[in-house]
Amino acid sequence: MSEESAGDVVRRERFSGGPARGFLSSLAADERIFQADLQVDRAHVVMLAEQGIITGDEASEILAALDAVAASGHGDLPDGEDVHSAIETAVIDRIGPVGGKMHTGRSRNDEVATCLRYRLRGDLLDTVETVLAFRESLCGLAEQEAETTMPGFTHLQFAQPTTVGHYLLSYESALARDTERLLAAFDRTNRSPLGAAAFAGTTFDIDRERTADLLGFDAVVENSTDAVSARDFLTETTAALATLATTLSGVAEDIIVFANKGYVDLHDDYASTSSIMPQKKNPDSLELVRAAAGDASAGLTGLLTTLKGLPRAYNRDLQRAHGHAFEAIDAVTEATEVAAGAVATADWNDEMLAEEAGAGFSTATGVADLLAAGGLPFRTAHEIVAEAAERGADRAAVESAASEAGVDLDAYVEPAALDAALDPTESVASRDSHGGPAPEAVDGALDRVAGDIADAEAALAARRETLADGATLLETEVDSYV
Repeated sequence: MSEESAGDVVRRERFSGGPARGFLSSLAADERIFQADLQVDRAHVVMLAEQGIITGDEASEILAALDAVAASGHGDLPDGEDVHSAIETAVIDRIGPVGGKMHTGRSRNDEVATCLRYRLRGDLLDTVETVLAFRESLCGLAEQEAETTMPGFTHLQFAQPTTVGHYLLSYESALARDTERLLAAFDRTNRSPLGAAAFAGTTFDIDRERTADLLGFDAVVENSTDAVSARDFLTETTAALATLATTLSGVAEDIIVFANKGYVDLHDDYASTSSIMPQKKNPDSLELVRAAAGDASAGLTGLLTTLKGLPRAYNRDLQRAHGHAFEAIDAVTEATEVAAGAVATADWNDEMLAEEAGAGFSTATGVADLLAAGGLPFRTAHEIVAEAAERGADRAAVESAASEAGVDLDAYVEPAALDAALDPTESVASRDSHGGPAPEAVDGALDRVAGDIADAEAALAARRETLADGATLLETEVDSYV
């Protein structure tokens, strides 16, 4: 997709065929940016007319032809190496040589860079919207399950009791950071390269800021060489998507393991059975969510490898770059929707979770903390409780271990307080520090999270409004000519 390798409309006969023609073509893959290219063409033509570079009548003819091309669709484009030359050929076919004026003052280098940013920014906002829906769902579920005690794990070993609500909010926190990364990627994507031409600007009196406004961009990419070369917006986007996919893979893995243990039952819509073993209920959808992280990280690696070491300014390697980002955004957005649905419709086994919350003497840390709070050195308390874990993990075991260590337990803790520390529900309730699992702490976290989500929704709405305002402005200006 470069100025140096145009389609039939800009090629001399010498370069119009040969065995590499199909290899060079990106026309089929360019269907994704077909509408974006039409909008970029329209904005450029309006600007050319406003600057007096073409006449109003010429702009009218070109814009009407673009409308006709849009109505016919990508499938009716003439053969060409890419969508940009194919659209230009289609315009010239309709209105003759005047259609060739559409390309005045630009290159396909800045054109394609603009089209990619135009399309990707909208996809990014769709992904953000999907992530926000997942976060809202997690908050609703966390509120419902704020007092549902469950075992917590480290190294897949029983560690400390927690609650389903607190567990779910841990992933909401991760998704909140994913939201921030995606919005930041949008902001750096939403800058216009249009007007940079091949890489060294143009002699025509163009107005880059005007086309940026017409297309809803926040600003222009200032340096013309950087404008056509830069694909870091793709790497930033794909990196954010790979990170999001990693978050989702954690959700998927947890729910798969919990389903295996009987802690949670997936809805049939998110599971399948075996072709030969009728008793099976397999978490297939979540296994595919887990696999999406591999797709996204592979896309990031492929993209970075394609871009590594490219000289300035445009190189045809860039034709192969953006596919990685678009494939990742499709896969990860779908995986987000599936993960959200699977978690939202799952049925938590409250009774089993409560029974297992204290397994493996998971209240041990709380007991050690209680003894330390009573004045016993924490390391001594740790040793006593560790010994108690070997003796039965109950009050009698703690008392026996303390006695053997020469510690008068009654001097440090009341029996009733020790019993409470050994109880998983009471243990959870006692851990009410900021961000902790106690129901009161979870309630406070839910209030803060609700505000964070509202802020993110407002940020998303503001960015969508910017794009909508640009689309409205462009439509108004085009209508004044057509």
